[in-house]
Amino acid sequence: MKATQKKFNIKKILGFYMSVLEHEWIIILDAENAHDIEQMCIQVGISTTSTVKIVPINDMQKVMDALKSD
Repeated sequence: MKATQKKFNIKKILGFYMSVLEHEWIIILDAENAHDIEQMCIQVGISTTSTVKIVPINDMQKVMDALKSD
């Protein structure tokens, strides 16, 4: 994954966890958008052996600041 993260605008891998018994990976990434993450998962082969669920999240303080400015 590290070799391809720049190609797909992945700024940083923040966490990488795996439940071997459930065949589930949890990867926390800092990326520009979910589409880049999807394409990286296809390229590195994660999506061929596992179900991929991409959940965009934001920093809580940034969300609160945005709500206050409306």
